Amino acid sequence: QLQASGGGLVQAGGSLSLSCAASESGYSMAWFRQTPGKEREFVAAIKWNGGYTYYADSVKGRFTISRDNSKRTMWLQMNSLKPEDTAVYYCAAGRAITSTISRALGYSVWGQGTQVTVSS
Repeated sequence: QLQASGGGLVQAGGSLSLSCAASESGYSMAWFRQTPGKEREFVAAIKWNGGYTYYADSVKGRFTISRDNSKRTMWLQMNSLKPEDTAVYYCAAGRAITSTISRALGYSVWGQGTQVTVSS
């Protein structure tokens, strides 16, 4: 079970931090986002030990994913936010491997989503 939080409204150029609390650890975890009428889009992922991270090109250099397995929590620090980052952000967990880490099929558990709105 996953519980995402931390969304909100921010001006362009601002920052937000999302968190995702998990009931279990030991899985790859990721953030995806979705806007109305579009497919869910990969944002960032981190393997179970935190030793491997992967980002979508659109957020590379602006977003940072991290996790603390002792707290069973994952974070997404979002800086230099743009209006096009506006979406519902979902956290996910699963047995994704390197080849599937950016694909929704690599994750079997999904959080409820948290809205991020970036105003221009």
